[in-house]
Amino acid sequence: MNNAEKNTCVKGQITAAFLELLETKELKDISVSQIASEAGVSRISFYRNYQDKEDILRIYIKQMMDDWINGQKRAAGQPDQDILGDLFTCLIENKDFYLLLGRRNLFYLLKDIILDICGPKPEHPNFSAYTAAFIAYGLYGWIEEWFARGMQESAWEMTELLKIGI
Repeated sequence: MNNAEKNTCVKGQITAAFLELLETKELKDISVSQIASEAGVSRISFYRNYQDKEDILRIYIKQMMDDWINGQKRAAGQPDQDILGDLFTCLIENKDFYLLLGRRNLFYLLKDIILDICGPKPEHPNFSAYTAAFIAYGLYGWIEEWFARGMQESAWEMTELLKIGI
């Protein structure tokens, strides 16, 4: 196993251990030492890969969203509602994780990723930036409320509701 593979393995162990701890403890009650111990790695390995505990979640969410985006690139040309339907499907596939974020008041981390993906950028002209902010925050709010209400609707139903709302 080369160094890149070893590092990927260590990150996976840290992420799995942290998510397991997060199931039973609040973020503030989990130490880096606990995570490292549960993962079977050193604290140095933790800090080599992450800035802090939330960084684990940011990277994990970003990986899931990158997988979704890469799937969209392969399916280029599909209608916007299909893209949104695929996003809701991706969220449903990771429902337990996102519900855990909600229980631990960490759901805002998804907002940061959504803003990074489709939010305003410094190089955007003002109107484009305002539009991107409206879409990104609106999408995040829609998703957050859907999770808060127990994700009662399917991905298809959420897409249909969005079409009505837009």
